[in-house]
Amino acid sequence: MRTLVITGGNGGLGTEVVRRLSLDYNCIVPTREQLDLTNEESVRRAFETFGEIYGLVHLVGGWTGGSVRETSLETWSTMLATNTTTAFLAAREALAHMTHPGRIVVVSSLVTLHPVGGSAAYTVAKSALNALAQVLASEERKNGITANAVLPDSMATPAMLKEMDASKLVPLERVSATIAFLLSDEAAGTSGTLVPIRA
Repeated sequence: MRTLVITGGNGGLGTEVVRRLSLDYNCIVPTREQLDLTNEESVRRAFETFGEIYGLVHLVGGWTGGSVRETSLETWSTMLATNTTTAFLAAREALAHMTHPGRIVVVSSLVTLHPVGGSAAYTVAKSALNALAQVLASEERKNGITANAVLPDSMATPAMLKEMDASKLVPLERVSATIAFLLSDEAAGTSGTLVPIRA
């Protein structure tokens, strides 16, 4: 059975993604105590212990609102670190242990396709994540490794269901099914794609 590393697999979306992917893969779901994704050495050591892997599913992220005028440098840096740098470090180390073929899937946001005011740092950080996925796709095509980003609208996590009607949220099963397809052999020709997922 092929092995996946799923970062952020203990969160609201992560629980559903792990449930779905565990049907077809051996899923490694590191905890924060095992893996600090903002620390280069921690990421390197963790991936060395995972051994050979087929894919990386990167779910880690965070949101902080605020316009450009309202955004502090600390918030800006935190959003980039949480949403972009974690993916860079995880992907770089994953590639060193990835089979050919292999798969990388990252979770971005639909807001990056139509940026609006009110979440400047988050939108820029997730847009950079999109670019990272596309750069990876270009660089790793020769190795049979695909990289794609899924861009869901607001998702029906337990926290969001307390704030919004379920009919206006993306079902978690829809996101996990899209990720499952991008990991599959059938998706071997799909790479560098930004996949929007709407409610």
